Amino acid sequence: MLKIHNTIAREKQVFVPLKPGQVRMYVCGMTVYDYCHLGHARVMVVFDMVSRWLRASGLDVTYVRNITDIDDKIIKRANERGITIQALTEEFITAMNEDADQLGVLRPDIEPRATTHISAMLDMIAALIEKGHAYAAANGDVYYSVNSFAGYGKLSGKSLEDLRAGERVEVDTAKQDPMDFVLWKAAKPGEPSWPSPWGAGRPGWHIECSAMGAQHLGAHFDIHGGGQDLQFPHHENEIAQSEGAHDCSFVNYWMHNGFVRVDDEKMSKSLGNFFTIREVLKQYKAEVVRFFILRAHYRSPLNYSDKHLEDAGQALNRLYTALKNVPAAAPTTIDWQDPVCARFRQAMDDDFNTPEALAVLFELANEVNRSKSATAAATLKSLANLLGLLEADAARYLQQSVQQPAGVSESQAGHAADAQIELLIAQRLLAKQQKNYAEADRLRQELLQQGVILEDGAQGTSWRRA
Repeated sequence: MLKIHNTIAREKQVFVPLKPGQVRMYVCGMTVYDYCHLGHARVMVVFDMVSRWLRASGLDVTYVRNITDIDDKIIKRANERGITIQALTEEFITAMNEDADQLGVLRPDIEPRATTHISAMLDMIAALIEKGHAYAAANGDVYYSVNSFAGYGKLSGKSLEDLRAGERVEVDTAKQDPMDFVLWKAAKPGEPSWPSPWGAGRPGWHIECSAMGAQHLGAHFDIHGGGQDLQFPHHENEIAQSEGAHDCSFVNYWMHNGFVRVDDEKMSKSLGNFFTIREVLKQYKAEVVRFFILRAHYRSPLNYSDKHLEDAGQALNRLYTALKNVPAAAPTTIDWQDPVCARFRQAMDDDFNTPEALAVLFELANEVNRSKSATAAATLKSLANLLGLLEADAARYLQQSVQQPAGVSESQAGHAADAQIELLIAQRLLAKQQKNYAEADRLRQELLQQGVILEDGAQGTSWRRA
């Protein structure tokens, strides 16, 4: 029985889909004006894990993750670089997909772009005006009237009075209330715009997700997810827009993943501790980064540090080493009645408790090491695969260096180094055959200094990277 911590209810609740056997899930995606950072990596990996587990539970999932491809930051960056907005967004959408692929993130079922859903946004804005939830201002913008929606603040848990007191809202004389937010922005010289009943302009950020969610999943769907930073005002505003326009509940379960911190400080460009996924993958294997993200519960803060990433790498190596030493039997259907598998399922059904699920994997790895059971190894691999882990060949994974740059194959980047390692191993074998053990030890030490660990066994010498 799957339970999800529902942000709006502030408690774990049994998950009951609106339609038996089906799940409709929307996750706020990226604004594509730069390379994805660690915060984006966490959103992508977390909700990839969620969709994988929902499917493993026998549910038919429709997963939508949007792309914001029109925004103030996009316009500014394109102007700075002297290229078109489309050229900029296509460049960073390609980069985003490359990063996601590296991290083992499966593509969403639907990935709508804001610029291809303008008509749906205009229809929703028109409905909000007709129902008294929005108004066209003298400056050409269209605003949502927060006073018109009695439920405003129910996601953040604050009243409008609390929000007015706690938020620094820029004074705008065109607004009826400082908390009102823009649905349609009047066109400015040199900026892209679309025709509308209120004049040429472009959509506000919040209306994008309400319109795209409704178009692809319906007015009322099961799960809406995103980073904790989106809870207010973005998701609060989505509720107001969607429920105001459709006169029905918007989302049954709200999920928010926790912040990423760097050495226990908030990640921020101003603090100089801001890392893109690409920067991190120059130092650590992509699967190590994925493992590191899943090692923490999705709702807890994730503290990034070299020490934590190195520890994650060593832990993942232990799982792969178990599979290398005992090749898995042919994969079979997971026996959920088996006590070990049942504990894995119990952990995942408890609000996607990946730390507990990973603990089960390490218990299985210990069993594989102790019993040399190919069946236990197959179970270890099958359960890990549900989280997008241990999908590589174990021996090859342990020999890999850090993640290769996008567009460069592993063989191109690592072939020469691997050939050199094999040459030194052959020289060491020859030295041992000649009983020149001092030379054999020297070669082992030389390889160790290069980060290569040799393992002598009945089948000969194998190696892995430290």
